[in-house]
Amino acid sequence: MGLDLVTKTGDELWNTSSNVYSLVPAMWGTLIETVLAMAIAGPLGVAGAVFIAEIAPGWLREIVKPGVEILAGVPSIVYGFIGFVIINSYLLENLELSGLGSLFAVGLVVGIMALPTVVSAAEDALTSVPESMKGGSLALGTTDWQTTTSITIPAAFSGVSAAVLLGVGRAVGETMAATVILGNVVEFPSPLYDVFGDSVTLTSLIASQYGNASGLHLQALFAAGVVSFITVLVLSVGSQFVERHMQRKLGGKE
Repeated sequence: MGLDLVTKTGDELWNTSSNVYSLVPAMWGTLIETVLAMAIAGPLGVAGAVFIAEIAPGWLREIVKPGVEILAGVPSIVYGFIGFVIINSYLLENLELSGLGSLFAVGLVVGIMALPTVVSAAEDALTSVPESMKGGSLALGTTDWQTTTSITIPAAFSGVSAAVLLGVGRAVGETMAATVILGNVVEFPSPLYDVFGDSVTLTSLIASQYGNASGLHLQALFAAGVVSFITVLVLSVGSQFVERHMQRKLGGKE
């Protein structure tokens, strides 16, 4: 297989009977799913973190924060079932799709799944900003909102960025929800940018085909796992690097 496994494009990209394998459609599907998911989880997650850390009164914070953490513990298959039964059916009936399964539905569901991760990590970053910085800003006559937007968020920017990267890692590595919602056809959407088209992601490809795989087929699925692992590893290391940068910056070591 060689590099063709991650570079091959053409008419026939995945055929187990003739040992033709290409991970490019799965990589593309993973990219589209991740972009859609983070377009939802990124802005909403940061906004939720700002609300919990800076705006919500204490009694409401004590309710909302545990609720967000509980959502993070809901099994992914539950989100996948909801996406399959409700979102897929709605899109099929109202947008006249050719069949069940779309990258948009997966991106929406995975974005909601990644939301608690982004909120929790970003909220921790915001609350780690020293109170002296906020107090100094308020002493100069700024409002609470001006202090939040001009002092707190910029000071915690590195931590918030790390939170978003963690959310991206969650989106890239999501398996069961994508497997349940997608039709898992190893082909590109037509046209390529059609977010409502059906395709496959790296993780759903493994989950849907590993049961009867052998030989080159099994090796191709193993390679898909390696590509997914490396991607998540790079994102995790990147988030840790950004987090350390934030700690050095707030600690006055730079």
